[in-house]
Amino acid sequence: MTAPVSVSVAHSEPLARPALPALFPFAAISGQPQLRQALLLAAIDPQLGGVLIEGPRGTAKSTAARALAELIEGAPFVTLPLGASLEHLAGTLDLGHAMAGNAVRFAPGLLARAHGGVLYVDEINLLPDALVDVLLDAAASGVNVVERDGISHRHAARFVLVGTMNPEEGQLRPQLLDRLGLCVQLANVKDAAERQSIVKARLAFDTDPEGFRARHAAQQADLAHRLRAARTLLQQPGALPWPDEVHAAASDLCIAAQVDGLRADIVMLRAARALAAWEAAPAVLPRHVQDVAELVLVHRRKPGAAPAAAASPQARPPAPQPQAAPASSSPPATAETDAQRSTRAGADASPSPSADADWGALPPEPVGLERVRSASPRVPRQGDPAAKKA
Repeated sequence: MTAPVSVSVAHSEPLARPALPALFPFAAISGQPQLRQALLLAAIDPQLGGVLIEGPRGTAKSTAARALAELIEGAPFVTLPLGASLEHLAGTLDLGHAMAGNAVRFAPGLLARAHGGVLYVDEINLLPDALVDVLLDAAASGVNVVERDGISHRHAARFVLVGTMNPEEGQLRPQLLDRLGLCVQLANVKDAAERQSIVKARLAFDTDPEGFRARHAAQQADLAHRLRAARTLLQQPGALPWPDEVHAAASDLCIAAQVDGLRADIVMLRAARALAAWEAAPAVLPRHVQDVAELVLVHRRKPGAAPAAAASPQARPPAPQPQAAPASSSPPATAETDAQRSTRAGADASPSPSADADWGALPPEPVGLERVRSASPRVPRQGDPAAKKA
């Protein structure tokens, strides 16, 4: 029998955690003005329900979401993986603590970790509906409620939800789309000069991240200050109320878009208030509603409904004013006879020529029918009343 060989393990110093890569600054994002506006509005008022970003690959969706979290002081950035479970997202029972013989304890999930920050969901359209339901409930209410495994627990979960999707890979159900507050539909940049400007900025950042960030530090600080001031303003009781003309502008736009329910009205008014706070305006104005309308309606509008610009009260043509009928010197009409009334009704019912009708087609005309009598005499059958008379 051979003696056991003892193996000694050298205890080295713990490895240093690698430094996180520098983030592309939010102030340097160009070519996507609607994306910047939607993310800032959602950061000002997280109760809007988050932002859905639709677009092809390589349109700065994830870059913008990570850059937004940097503008919010002390905000964590949490990514929901595509294969996450419901327990991983919402939290569940701490099995290790329970098996140790101690009391039941709640193990927080990603919703608790994202509190006060940004929760990023890539390819949200590929998630199971059960996860999307929990995600949207927490994003709208700011509270995560867990009722399972003998646990009844709730905790604050106020975060900015940013979901991305490629429409080529499938769509979200309309019920889930309606619960997402804002939506931005990105497209590939086709302007050559703008495309070159975006590429040059990205290459400059990849070559010298710290130097690139230093050149945009002042703009970053200004954005963070304005964002903090707008969030503080919204938390003040009675700040920036909605006057009646603002409510009227929102309802007109939602009716023109033929949206279902009233969620679009509420989101549009909250987004207009967030925009007014961003601009440090003294009050919410109808123009604020118009500026955010497309972000609210683009994923809720029924097919064939008018876009936000056409539905704006300022863009509508003036309604024609009724004119008085000219005085007529002709004598009053006499009562029509039955024959005249019948003739006029037949003329009114005749089809009028239209662009869809065949060229040269004539309207149908009535044709008189005459009963044709048989030349051969009718032979009565047995049981026929005519045979009895014969």
